[in-house]
Amino acid sequence: MKHTRNFCIIAHIDHGKSTLADRMLEHTKTVTEREMQDQLLDDMDLERERGITIKSHAIQMNYEYEGDVYAINMIDTPGHVDFSYEVSRSIAACEGALLIVDASQGIEAQTISNLYLALDHDLEIIPVLNKIDLPGAEPELVRDQVVDLLGCKPEEVIYASGKEGIGIDDIFKAIIERVPSPTGDPDGPLQAMIFDSEFNSYRGIEIIFRIFNGTLRKGDKVKFMNTGREYDADEIGILKLVQTPLEEMSAGDVGYLISGIKIASEVKVGDTITHLKRPCEKAIQGFENVKPMVFAGIYPVETSDFEELRASMEKLQLNDASLVWEPETSAALGFGFRCGFLGMLHMEIVQERLEREFDMTVITTVPSVQFRAVKTDGSYQEINAPSEMPEPNTISHIEEPYIKAQIITKADYIGPVIALCMDKRGAIVNQSYLTQDRVELVFDLPLSEIVFDFFDKLKTISRGYASLDYELNGFRQSTMVKLDIMLNGEKVDALSAIVHRDKAYEWGKRLCEKLRELLPRQMFEIAIQAAIGTKIIARESVKAMRKNVLAKCYGGDISRKRKLLEKQKKGKKRMRQVGNVEIPQEAFMAVLKLD
Repeated sequence: MKHTRNFCIIAHIDHGKSTLADRMLEHTKTVTEREMQDQLLDDMDLERERGITIKSHAIQMNYEYEGDVYAINMIDTPGHVDFSYEVSRSIAACEGALLIVDASQGIEAQTISNLYLALDHDLEIIPVLNKIDLPGAEPELVRDQVVDLLGCKPEEVIYASGKEGIGIDDIFKAIIERVPSPTGDPDGPLQAMIFDSEFNSYRGIEIIFRIFNGTLRKGDKVKFMNTGREYDADEIGILKLVQTPLEEMSAGDVGYLISGIKIASEVKVGDTITHLKRPCEKAIQGFENVKPMVFAGIYPVETSDFEELRASMEKLQLNDASLVWEPETSAALGFGFRCGFLGMLHMEIVQERLEREFDMTVITTVPSVQFRAVKTDGSYQEINAPSEMPEPNTISHIEEPYIKAQIITKADYIGPVIALCMDKRGAIVNQSYLTQDRVELVFDLPLSEIVFDFFDKLKTISRGYASLDYELNGFRQSTMVKLDIMLNGEKVDALSAIVHRDKAYEWGKRLCEKLRELLPRQMFEIAIQAAIGTKIIARESVKAMRKNVLAKCYGGDISRKRKLLEKQKKGKKRMRQVGNVEIPQEAFMAVLKLD
């Protein structure tokens, strides 16, 4: 155990975590030159296309230092705020963390937030300044920021470059000298924590775990404490670039377990594995349950695919523990699921993964957040979807969730950032200068306002410099109303939204205009209306396509033409009463893209 080190890499988006991980794998010859490629650990197509890490990836390297060979388990984590649950789970499996800061961009919001996550678990923090080879790098200035933030000595900050491979040996040396080796009793009862899992269609569910106490041998009978299920450890081993089977693993090791589990719901991230014959007394403190920020409905395009979609969601949940879902029905879309996501990017990624990995074409409804209705008798009711909104006469008021948003930006952009937050019904709480030209702004904002395009707008007005991190800050009373969209007098529940009364008119008008552009013309006129309760606040019409019924009349009396036109008019009217309006997928998606 004294030759084992477990650490994870934490940083803001795009500060070079995956590139640095590549260099460390090359340096320890964990991968051959032939296997090497950029962002080696990001094995999903989506991660490569977007250049972001979505999943945490664990891998073991061997490094020789002063005559001893050390087994070093590294976990590369995502940087985006939507995947912070991945980071918190990785941190729980480690004793140390590399805190990477870009020498040209300095400390950003997610750097601070991930740092606090690591400090809560008492991890040893090793600060690394990355990208020192860039022409715009200011290593001395950024080093002072890091020293202020961590309270460490300036000489403890390591200078590195993932691209050029500078400082890799210094990082390994710091990990071996500063990160404590795992503690635990290899002879005690087995106590191991599941921190990730993945579905393999040939071998069942692969569980990734970290042993805290005891020893696990191949073929042992094990028990999962939360679910109470019992299994055989058919194969155990460590995670190199490919899985490497072993006969036994003991305290401090990180590895995988395969026991042919086929049912996704039997595996819970955060569960404790122990021996059947000699169980440990209590389960390891797992992770707190994830708090979804954004809710949306996911429906199969073909209603008959509902069961297949359920199976796909279960398999996806194994690999993405922050996804929360429950079945729901909609009048317009049939059977589907109400899903909770950590943010808009998370929602996009889940939809893409369903389409790519499971071949499921899905329709996503308008995202919303969770509101609380306070009834006249004082009881609370949670509202996750507009369709759950109770009748207005039964509620005294509605409360909406607020967040505390921490925005770090250059001093030049303070004005536009404050204006944007004010426009989103926010209030400034605090403003402090981190350096001469970097400011930290703290706002109280309603969560429903930042769900759609807040992050994009923030990046636009600050030319990409501002960074955002947020946490929930309780519920507050608000004047929210349900905005219904009606097509030919029929409500389309999938397009309903809960909005603030002050913004309802503008929202309804824009929505109707957008739908008018997107709905294909039918043989009858379509009236698109936005309504609050029974009051119509906006209307647009999609004109009917019409056949030229006068084509066969050449000359002759006007009354003959009138008769044909009247007949057509009656037909159109009748058609409109029975006509059914089909809404294409683009129209649902366009609601998200309202600018």
